[in-house]
Amino acid sequence: MDTNAFTTVTTADPLMSVRGLSKFYGTRIGCDAVSFDLFPGEVLGIVGESGSGKSTLLSCLAGHLAPDTGEVIFATAAGPRDTVKMAEAERRRLARTDWAFVHQNPRDGLRMGISAGGNVGERLMAVGARHYGDIRAQAIDWLGRVEISADRIDDRPSGFSGGMQQRLQIARNLVTGPRLVFMDEPTGGLDVSVQARLLDLLRGLVREMGLSAIIVTHDLAVVRLLADRLMVMKGGYVVEHGLTDQVLDDPQHAYTQLLVSSVLQV
Repeated sequence: MDTNAFTTVTTADPLMSVRGLSKFYGTRIGCDAVSFDLFPGEVLGIVGESGSGKSTLLSCLAGHLAPDTGEVIFATAAGPRDTVKMAEAERRRLARTDWAFVHQNPRDGLRMGISAGGNVGERLMAVGARHYGDIRAQAIDWLGRVEISADRIDDRPSGFSGGMQQRLQIARNLVTGPRLVFMDEPTGGLDVSVQARLLDLLRGLVREMGLSAIIVTHDLAVVRLLADRLMVMKGGYVVEHGLTDQVLDDPQHAYTQLLVSSVLQV
């Protein structure tokens, strides 16, 4: 069986189809021949230790890094398109509309020099919103949805805690209703209690909005809570994949067994 082919049986057409995606850094493998389908409303978790290739794969999928081979077919409004071959301007437009990217460090996904409301409003303006009152009203609504008080709308994110900054980054990304969200270690670096609150928030928003998401993390508890399906990566290769509970409760590959057992021993 090809362990890099990751498909599932469904009546829906894939939102994204990835075929033979590879990225090399000289002789070092970033990711090699990764293939899978992602369906509407589905959350895919990608796990592995540092250097496993999961972040390289996510960067290739999100258009931040050009793969050496392979294709990433996304179901755009105009029909299926290979985002690898898209012009840069078209890919940036896709990133502002149908896609969103939540960084591990919220400072990488926020404009620290403008207000919280401005951060949310900027994304709205990028898709054509111009009415100040409407933009501010939507910003207030989204701050509330991510549990930030409306009276902080004019405060700059530099005065927010790490957890509040991450929630603000989520509001900034989701305000335009993207169909696919890429998340890179969304709870990394946060205290355990803050992580739990953020995970509950993310799970609620994903289900409420019917979002598709691809989540990269080293934390198996995160994928257990959020992901429908799971890919395990080692050395740039997908070594195991399947339904999340199935993979975590009955891991087949020795590396997955090691990952699971290391968590159980903590």
